[in-house]
Amino acid sequence: MDKNIVLQGDCVETLKTLAKNSVDLVFADPPYNLQLSDLLVRPDQSSVASVDDAWDQFDSFAAYDEFTLAWMREVHRVLKPNGSIWVIGSYHNIFRVGKIMQDLGFWVLNDVIWRKTNPMPHFRGRRFTNAHETMIWAAKSQKAKHTFNYEAMKALNGDVQMRSDWELPLCTGHERLKENGKRAHPTQKPESLLARVILASSKRDDVILDPFFGTGTTGAVARRLKRNFIGIEQDAAYVKLARERIDKVTPIASLDLLASEQKRALPKIPFGTLIERGMLQPGDRLFDSKKRFSAQVRADGSLITDSKESGSIHSLGAQLQSLPSCNGWIFWHVERDGKPVLIDRFRDDIRASNEQDSVTNES
Repeated sequence: MDKNIVLQGDCVETLKTLAKNSVDLVFADPPYNLQLSDLLVRPDQSSVASVDDAWDQFDSFAAYDEFTLAWMREVHRVLKPNGSIWVIGSYHNIFRVGKIMQDLGFWVLNDVIWRKTNPMPHFRGRRFTNAHETMIWAAKSQKAKHTFNYEAMKALNGDVQMRSDWELPLCTGHERLKENGKRAHPTQKPESLLARVILASSKRDDVILDPFFGTGTTGAVARRLKRNFIGIEQDAAYVKLARERIDKVTPIASLDLLASEQKRALPKIPFGTLIERGMLQPGDRLFDSKKRFSAQVRADGSLITDSKESGSIHSLGAQLQSLPSCNGWIFWHVERDGKPVLIDRFRDDIRASNEQDSVTNES
């Protein structure tokens, strides 16, 4: 299958040409069916550049639902078993889209709110300012083992779990593509939004499909983050702009600069390896960050408290806190040079050493 291409043509018909189970992630920004009937004007009577293109106009809700079902059925077919999809929309369409997704078997993981820091005000004063859009993130099925790069999202959010409300600005300034001084596309999405989506739910070299490619934001961000993309767009002018835009993108130079790796995807290191490598010794005392609990390391890699409670770094940590589970790697510390050191640091050192040995052996 060809990758890193922009295919010009009808969305549904072009999707039919793609192979089954061939893409890892889908980002879809379909027509919102805004149903705008009147010209929007500001208080000074100047007109507002709204979305009045033919591609956003449908004769009825039934016609829109039929279109949505058609393209989404094809997307479900081409998505890999463990793939996932993001669909963005507004109150005009997102609820209808969500129902159809569930009817087709997609399993909703989150609804993510994109809260705009600079939304367009509501000029008529008859309702609240539309300050957000909604993204539905769904796996192909309930049993799918979708990608979620938890560590990367936590790092991006200042080492705090990423929430499902994202505050990001609209696409403005130098990022907004223009032709003859006017915006080239009425609904161009900011690269910051796509970067977060792609970093959260895909891996390096994954194939990302955007069936409503527009001016190529998805492709530009995918290229920068070392992912592959397939874009589908019916408008020849948009296809030209997208190709030119993506050609100017420079991928991130080093793989080390891409993102934090998901811990679960890294090579497993048993706790006993730290003892075998001499990083910890039998008898070393471990403690939690607040020094409420402590235990000594035993030669077999288990821990034992002064009151003779014992277990693995995980099970004993859970037992002492009366919790169902505990990640011992980020719970236990050991003192080094008078300072507490997380035992996970030693695990990272072993992985780095193993990787260096592998590179040396290959060369």
